Amino acid sequence: MTESILYTSIPHTSQPSKPIKWVLWLVWKMAIATLLLMAIGAATRVMNAGLACPDWPLCYGKVVPTNQMNLQVFLEWFHRLDASLIGLSAIALTGLSWWKKSVLPRWLPWASTFALCLIVFQGILGGLTVTQLLRFDIVTAHLGTALLFFATLVIIGSKLSPYQGTATVGKLKGISVIASILVYIQCILGGLVASQWAAHQCFVGKQLCLVMNSHIIGVFPPTIATLLVIILSWRTPALAVKLRNLTKMISLLLLSQILLGVATFYLHLQVEPLTIAHHTIGAALFGSLVSFSVFASRDGEVSYQ
Repeated sequence: MTESILYTSIPHTSQPSKPIKWVLWLVWKMAIATLLLMAIGAATRVMNAGLACPDWPLCYGKVVPTNQMNLQVFLEWFHRLDASLIGLSAIALTGLSWWKKSVLPRWLPWASTFALCLIVFQGILGGLTVTQLLRFDIVTAHLGTALLFFATLVIIGSKLSPYQGTATVGKLKGISVIASILVYIQCILGGLVASQWAAHQCFVGKQLCLVMNSHIIGVFPPTIATLLVIILSWRTPALAVKLRNLTKMISLLLLSQILLGVATFYLHLQVEPLTIAHHTIGAALFGSLVSFSVFASRDGEVSYQ
């Protein structure tokens, strides 16, 4: 038995067409690269490497600054390299979607174009973070746009992936969407804390404690919503296999994120790998919830053998 996809104005087939396979391969590779990009971005901030390359888009006026290369310069340079490769991939995805639009879902070219616009805007924000000397609002917007781009890729990939629903999601669809939004907001609050070094300033000088505390208090709504997704999923015996597997992943990511959050707080953000992991796991949790929401919305689809 094979799974199939329900597409608007696309004939039902037992296997995805070759153009869809190309798009899926490219989209998921881009999503992984974007998650890696956000992890490197977190490392760049934690290691005070945000201005390691004083110019933009080059680094010390070179494509590869071999003479100035150290850990900080490497992090900032590699961050830009990964972003450039993702940008080129977004151009390829958009071009492929419009070129093969006759055999692809009608929404895909527009979704790919939207993703391309996000990555262009993200590049502009990346340049401004350097030229404006890491201004906190620009840095936070840079993170927010990266998460939106990541979510767009996950949505495209989840809508195109083969899926066989069981029409049993019930309230899970709405709750998972709410959980996704709440986790996104919490990530933005975390970005505000990070971009202003609010935790350090609060611990040392009792400044910006309101910013730090907003992130701490803000953990409860997304955690409760995510726990509801997990509990309701496990209480739905006929839930689709893909949703069941995503529930396991979400459970593991949520537990890891809570433990990392507690550890980074009590260690006063002195252990850089923990802080980087906290940022990265948060983004992964957001992406997993977005994927769950898309598959839950597709749960009523008909599968063909």
